[in-house]
Amino acid sequence: MHRPADGIEGRELNRPPVYAILLVSAAALAYEVLLIRLFSIIQWHHFAYMVISMALLGYGASGTFVTLLRRRLLAAFPEAFLFNANLFGLTAVGCFMLAQHLPFNMLEMFWDPAQLGYLLLAYLLLFIPFFFAANCICLSFSRFDRKIPRIYAFDLIGAGLGALGIILLLHLLSPQDALRCISAAGFAAAAVSVFERRPPRRLHSALVCLSLALTITLLPDGWFALKSSQYKALNQTLQIGGARILEQHSSPLGLVTLVESPLVPLRLAAGLSLRNRTEPPPQLGLFTDGDAPSPITHYKGDRSSLAYLDYQTSALPYHLQKPEQVLILGMGGGSGILQANYHATRQIHAVELNPWLPQLLQHKYAEFSGWKWLRGNTRLHTGEARSFVSTDVMRYDLIQMSLLDAAGAASGGVYGLSENYLYTVEALREYLEHLQPGGMLAITRWVNLPPRDGLRLFATAVEALRESGLDNPEDRLMLIRGWDTSTLVIKNGTVEAAEVSALLKFCTERAFDIVYFPGIPRDHPVNLHNILPQPYFHEGAIALLGAGASDYMDRYKFDIRPARDDRPYFFEFFKWRTLPEIVSIYRRGGFSLLELGYPILILTLIQAVIASLLLVLLPLRYVKPGRGGGNKSHGWRIFGYFLAIGLAYLFIEMAFIQKFSLFLGHPVHAVAVVIAGFLIFSGLGSLFATRIPAARRARYLIFSIFPLSIVAAAYLWLLPALLDSLGNPGLAAKAAVVLLLIAPVAFCMGMPFPIGLGAVADINPGLVPWAWGINGCASLISAILASLLAIHWGFNGVILIALALYLLTIRLYPDGREQSYSDL
Repeated sequence: MHRPADGIEGRELNRPPVYAILLVSAAALAYEVLLIRLFSIIQWHHFAYMVISMALLGYGASGTFVTLLRRRLLAAFPEAFLFNANLFGLTAVGCFMLAQHLPFNMLEMFWDPAQLGYLLLAYLLLFIPFFFAANCICLSFSRFDRKIPRIYAFDLIGAGLGALGIILLLHLLSPQDALRCISAAGFAAAAVSVFERRPPRRLHSALVCLSLALTITLLPDGWFALKSSQYKALNQTLQIGGARILEQHSSPLGLVTLVESPLVPLRLAAGLSLRNRTEPPPQLGLFTDGDAPSPITHYKGDRSSLAYLDYQTSALPYHLQKPEQVLILGMGGGSGILQANYHATRQIHAVELNPWLPQLLQHKYAEFSGWKWLRGNTRLHTGEARSFVSTDVMRYDLIQMSLLDAAGAASGGVYGLSENYLYTVEALREYLEHLQPGGMLAITRWVNLPPRDGLRLFATAVEALRESGLDNPEDRLMLIRGWDTSTLVIKNGTVEAAEVSALLKFCTERAFDIVYFPGIPRDHPVNLHNILPQPYFHEGAIALLGAGASDYMDRYKFDIRPARDDRPYFFEFFKWRTLPEIVSIYRRGGFSLLELGYPILILTLIQAVIASLLLVLLPLRYVKPGRGGGNKSHGWRIFGYFLAIGLAYLFIEMAFIQKFSLFLGHPVHAVAVVIAGFLIFSGLGSLFATRIPAARRARYLIFSIFPLSIVAAAYLWLLPALLDSLGNPGLAAKAAVVLLLIAPVAFCMGMPFPIGLGAVADINPGLVPWAWGINGCASLISAILASLLAIHWGFNGVILIALALYLLTIRLYPDGREQSYSDL
């Protein structure tokens, strides 16, 4: 007969505290998402990515901790659970507050050794809350090893609810107040665990926990103030005398700050020609997460005051034609609207992801923005740009996309790990399909040297035109550059001689350099005004249009291959063979050439693997698990089994977030719906596993893996056509469709872990926490590895690798028929 907890009798608690587990899991996942949001505000999102990845190692380390002290902890399980839940609530706030005051600057890491020390401290601080949260779950697995599927189900369902809950909280509260709520949830979970004891005891403990939860919500706001990097644009702007914050609005999309500088006027006009003689009107600065400034310009209805906007490279298409219907993707503060209005455009449509920005222009700051002069011919839309275009039935004379990211971020490689579906081959084809015959698509980018995104965009345009069945892309493209920006024009038709003449006149009057136009002579001046050591842009454009384009991209020092929906890393340019050259000149300014995204990803993966070995595997090499016989090969099978399912689960989850993001029309919606769907339906699958007799676990493992593999593989080919056939049914209907499609896959994915952990409990309960730790480390590594694999092989490749790992678990399943083991 099975003896609970290796002989430890649970007289005070005869069932697992599943509702406390649900609350802890919800709080932990919400905390993970919130930390990414918080560190995006105070640092940059790459720092958040590194720190959060390493902090999640707390899940793996908790397995080691519980394994080493298992008997002592389980002897006082109720107190241990209570203690860890309370410590999660306490450290969730305390450790973040300490971490944000570390004098860390990611941009100094490569020349200041002290920054590595600060980074390590940040790792250790943020490791702590996840460690305590994971201890609650791991202790429950070990104490109730006959109820693992039920515990795991509540763990997953709680995490799914946390994914939805944090998005809702960030819509309603500031990130700081959301942090208070998560901390309070930790204390509340401790209180719930007391009430779940049968019979309930020590109710005063629950009252103390609830008092702590209430206290954390009543602490002064100043204690939770965010301390952002001094190198961010917002902090630098606030150093100007008299500059002050007028408004702030927080949402899952970012913290938007509106700034006024009455004494020293703001001058936000990207890429303005040095020949411009018109002073911009007064401006307010809009900053997202303390960076990416864009202006709200004071407009009184006098179009002549906007003449300076005609001296930006983005004004080019208005000189090539007289568009009547214009679509602006990425409204920002409204400069694109004013530019179109200056050129007397009859109808202007502008799309903005953040709904707060249109409200500013139309309501509170309507008088400043001149909305009463704009509203007659301007219509604002809220939504993600690519999704809006895909569901729009109109055709336009001009589609404008101007600087949808921050210059500093792009030049420093800060967006290298961000998936971006605005600049893929498929996206450009979709934009072109929404143009009138002869219409134009104009995309303005920052000028980075050596050229990177400018040439990748050109290569992507060439590929999009060819895939549209056009054999003459060279007749449809025009590219110019200024000192700071470049503008690519793609025509839905052949460029005419009159348009070339207008291009030449526009650039001559504004001292912009011509990079390419159809039929450009070899001796045409292309490096005349904003002189570079070589005409890099022109040489690249000519090469990318030629027969040797593929060879040119292979030889180029940066990765400028066209981006695609399956591999949407438009801002990832890193090539390993360029690294030695950059390192050799980094003290002479070469650091700015280093694309941070990919190296940071590699560094984080190496750190995760090393830390996993030290904290999870090596200590257990010397642990005697107690009961059981012994061979080492069986231990490695368990290691392989839980490593495989930990990697595979997140591979599929991350890939499907990308698969559904365009359909749902909003990145926040995609993350919330897909993560919650996977976790909740996986939880239901784990609940189903409670009904599986021990003797039939291996059979049910096969029954779950094969349907999972067949359905997920079928989705690779069927999903795009299926989603396209649904049209635009509305967000609620879209979410229902996504959940319906996720359900069979996620339900099957919820079964392998409890099935395997139940088998380990049968063989040797002492290694249950070790298996949990392996799975935690695998989940940490998979989040990093999935991005690396997607960069090279796309998300379809990530899904296929995940399915291969799931099939491998059938062979690795520790079914107990083999000889048991005593050590590793």
